[in-house]
Amino acid sequence: MATKANLRAQVTDGIVEAVLDELADVGFGRLSMDGVARRARAGKAALYRRWPSKQEMVLDVVTELSVPMAATTPSDDLAADIAALVGGVDDWLTDARMSRILPDLLAEAMRNPGLAAALTDRLGAARRGYGQAVIDAAIARGEVSSDVDSEYVLDLVAAPVFWRFCGRREPTGPAFLDRVVDSVLHALGVSGR
Repeated sequence: MATKANLRAQVTDGIVEAVLDELADVGFGRLSMDGVARRARAGKAALYRRWPSKQEMVLDVVTELSVPMAATTPSDDLAADIAALVGGVDDWLTDARMSRILPDLLAEAMRNPGLAAALTDRLGAARRGYGQAVIDAAIARGEVSSDVDSEYVLDLVAAPVFWRFCGRREPTGPAFLDRVVDSVLHALGVSGR
């Protein structure tokens, strides 16, 4: 027999899926609490019990999906760690829904400073934190100079993959991802694999 907590979790899971589907189909600007509630087959009150606004709902749902996709624990193999970071970006950006959601959210963030700040704080900083941990571990091992431009390196982990897939709508593929890894290693002052 399902408990109240299990039923609430099932409702929340249904709402999360509805938010992602609605966001992918209509975009942030046209997304409404009514539309999500209809798609989730839930009342609007169920949404408002969980989130005070559309923006908070979208941020929570996208962050909950996006941040774990970046999870990389530093090892003693810098090249493997960088490959994992680049692969995490590729998996994130090429996800069927996220490939439609992220470009739309970034465009909306250009018009909505509050959304832009929240995306940077909740999603960008968290994902970049994994990359910074990899760089910090390599610095601690003496593999990378402490004066490396981490911000540039972290941009380089994601930017080529984003532009190839979201900007040009071209597939990435293993050979392309290997070139990105080599570029990141070069920017870290480490010879390629």
